[in-house]
Parts: sequence; structure tokens; C-alpha cells
Amino acid sequence: MYTIELQAEELQMLRSALGCYLQAFGHNEADLVRAAKALLLKLPEEPETKAS
Repeated sequence: MYTIELQAEELQMLRSALGCYLQAFGHNEADLVRAAKALLLKLPEEPETKAS
């Protein structure tokens, strides 16, 4: 098991990157789509940002 620490902006970027990764796959990559979705579920929810 690995642990990484991400800033809020980095977490947002990771979620966006995985979302783009999912959109790029077709029907022949079902195993990769399942793996990416499982990874997204492991990520914490996006923290609410305070308006300044």
C-alpha cells in the first residue's frame, strides 16, 4: 500500500486527468475503464474551497 499527500489543486487535477482518461476509452477497454473507475472511488471527495 502506498500513501501520497496531495494539495487540493493536485487532487482536482488528478480527478480531471482520470475523467479525461475514462473518456478516451472505447468499448474494447472495459478492464481499464473498471480500473480507472475503482481508482476514482478511492479518492477523497473534493474539499470545499473558501471564497476569499
